[in-house]
Amino acid sequence: MFINFLILIPILFPGGPKVQLPIDAPDRSSTHFIQLTDIGEFGLKRKERKEVPAHLHTGIDIKRGNENYLNAPIYSIDRGTVISKREDGPYAQLIIEHDEGDFMYWTVYEHIAEIRVGLYEKVDSDTQIARFYNTSELNKYGWQFDHFHFEVLKKRPIKIKPTAENPERHFHSHTLVCFSEQELIRNFYSPLEFFSKYFRE
Repeated sequence: MFINFLILIPILFPGGPKVQLPIDAPDRSSTHFIQLTDIGEFGLKRKERKEVPAHLHTGIDIKRGNENYLNAPIYSIDRGTVISKREDGPYAQLIIEHDEGDFMYWTVYEHIAEIRVGLYEKVDSDTQIARFYNTSELNKYGWQFDHFHFEVLKKRPIKIKPTAENPERHFHSHTLVCFSEQELIRNFYSPLEFFSKYFRE
């Protein structure tokens, strides 16, 4: 009997993430409802610009799923803990650590507004953590921010010292240090492939 129970454990308690899309959608378990910006694909070569070196795009830039320019929500994709919080206009960011026991990963949500969770707060895939920029904010910061940047990290984010401007920002991603495909794959998952593999049924 005891042996039979042990055999059943992997079936009753399967390991690995159980994720959902981070946006409102008719089905949050289908990549069919993810729309990316024109330059929002994972691994796309990004040109050098002011104070930003040329690099490979380490995540995806997700468009809002509808015409809600007032309060379109953004959710955590899985249960986890907020480990870094940055609130400075268009570069506002959350980093969430997801610990599945023998499987750990981290997610980054950037260019977000009205952050609703605190540092070290526990979240899950039903937790609204922030929202897309509304029309007024896009007019202020620029319509190039009509999306949010999303990453799935294989390696722990880089520890940094908080500042007076961002006292709850304890980590930053490997975002601007991926200059080859090898570095990209070593540090990041392709978000769309990650979704497809680990969607919650």
